[in-house]
Amino acid sequence: MQLTFLGTGGGMPSPSRGVSAIALQVGREVLLFDCGEGTQRQFMQSSVSFMKVTNIFITHFHGDHFLGLPGLIQSMSFSGRKEPLALHGPPGMIETAEQLLSLGYFQLGFQVTAAEMKDGDSLDLGPLTVTALAGEHTVPALSFVVEEKERRGRFLTERAKELGVTPGPQFSILQSGGEIMVGNRRVRSEDVLGPSRKGRKVVISGDTRPTSRLTEAARGADVLIHEATLDSSMQEGAKSYGHSTAREAGEVAREAEVDLLVLTHISSRYDDPSVLEAEAREVFPRTVIAADFMTLEVKAR
Repeated sequence: MQLTFLGTGGGMPSPSRGVSAIALQVGREVLLFDCGEGTQRQFMQSSVSFMKVTNIFITHFHGDHFLGLPGLIQSMSFSGRKEPLALHGPPGMIETAEQLLSLGYFQLGFQVTAAEMKDGDSLDLGPLTVTALAGEHTVPALSFVVEEKERRGRFLTERAKELGVTPGPQFSILQSGGEIMVGNRRVRSEDVLGPSRKGRKVVISGDTRPTSRLTEAARGADVLIHEATLDSSMQEGAKSYGHSTAREAGEVAREAEVDLLVLTHISSRYDDPSVLEAEAREVFPRTVIAADFMTLEVKAR
């Protein structure tokens, strides 16, 4: 599971930051969270292929979060894509997708579907679930909680040998959840597997004020990606525009007891964003500030 930050700026791009777009790669699939203008070019400068994107999740309909959709979809079409693409977002997603795809300046060679999500809706994507959570912003907005399903426990090699299991195909059958016969004895996978292992959890705040529900949803997350548009000296401005300060993001991370906080959606007013990172670290030391094209491996526990 790998995160790639394609755009980390807020409101408008700057010379060093594109606008909101985060790719989450799991196996061969890529989930994209937000798609600000120019996202297809950001993909081209990264190690992630936009052709592997299967699902796009839009947090809200401010331009810096969704106006990259037409360009990205057109680039996919020009590149010969045939696989379907699914768009997900808050109420208005279906109408917005229809409008963007009816602009008439390109032909699609693949199917694009759109679906709307509301607070509490969950999407099953096989090894993962993605759950929507209502944010507190100036327009309807969502946060997203990505959770990996429980994984099988580790294979206990010595225990298997004690039961007479032969290394090779028999190991593979048991590792995949099957069972075998060893002489007159039936050996099941649970006989040779350790306790199931908790899946990984990544939470993406989108644009929002801190909320108790987001804090609770992020509890114990491996990674919390939280917007930190402004520093605390601009607290009132953050409140009026439905944003969070870096300190507030740190407080959410501390309360939720996450493993790592990543700050993003950085206002273009900050040529040096280290002030935001330092502010959040005062309350939550395990904080990093995202930069365009930064990658982060979310390791299995």
